[in-house]
Amino acid sequence: MAAFLLGAVLLIVQPQIVPSRPAINSKSETTSQSVQRELLKKTSQKNDFKENIHSNGSCQQLPQTIIIGVRKGGTRALLEMLSLHPDIAAAESEVHFFDWEDHYRNGLQWYINQMPFSYPHQITVEKTPAYFTSPKVPERVYNMNQSMRLLLILRDPSERVLSDYTQVFYNHMQKHKPYPSIEEFLIKDGELNVDYKAINRSLYYIHMQNWLKYFPLDHIHIVDGDKLIKDPFPEIEKVERFLKLSPQINASNFYFNKTKGFYCLRDSGRERCLHESKGRAHPQVDTWLLEKLHEYFHEPNKKFFELVGRTFDWH
Repeated sequence: MAAFLLGAVLLIVQPQIVPSRPAINSKSETTSQSVQRELLKKTSQKNDFKENIHSNGSCQQLPQTIIIGVRKGGTRALLEMLSLHPDIAAAESEVHFFDWEDHYRNGLQWYINQMPFSYPHQITVEKTPAYFTSPKVPERVYNMNQSMRLLLILRDPSERVLSDYTQVFYNHMQKHKPYPSIEEFLIKDGELNVDYKAINRSLYYIHMQNWLKYFPLDHIHIVDGDKLIKDPFPEIEKVERFLKLSPQINASNFYFNKTKGFYCLRDSGRERCLHESKGRAHPQVDTWLLEKLHEYFHEPNKKFFELVGRTFDWH
């Protein structure tokens, strides 16, 4: 609790929070600083901070780790697997504090109120996949906590596009609303429609450049989403090390469910799988169209590999 109060005081006494890493054009900086001043105004008065202490000694606090994305990269699976660790307290829902203006203007007290109760030794984690691709989010996270540890889970960009479409397609189906075929989104005037939002979300190097303006690479751990699906334990081990957690999760916490076709979790004798909406079959796409996707992402992928200093087994 003392650490939390100290963090609150630091936020109060800083006259102006401006990132030291990036250079931003004056117009966007003015807008951002205006919103930031409003945020600080909402959180600078003593009465705005409520301790929200539970009788068992736990309390709500700002997250020390955020899963920032990517959408349809495996963020829910990552959060559920990480939650097997006793020193992790995870927010159940996507908070959308930094990317939704209505939420952000509520101030940090509102953000704290969305967090789970946790003990002093635990790390509070929230996940909002839209953060990674939202241009204004990195600066806002930086302004709140320059030492934030960030988790980013990525998949093959082409596969991620198909998953993105599949989720929206099923959402429409559940509401009995028609939805165009994936070809209608991917093709425009006989060419690949690079304006399709799902394609833009898979241009990882563009979004990563924005985050690296504010956070050094050693504060961002990239989880290989394709490997997490096939063999989750080694990837979770790496996350434990990144967060400086004691090694508590082991291989016996995972088992392959042949019916569902993916790994499920085993915790203290209880077994659970991800929601049925996870792992849905992708639509059938013509080979030539898949090849167009692979070709389009080839150069952006190379730029991303150079940016982060590692490669991934993507098409």
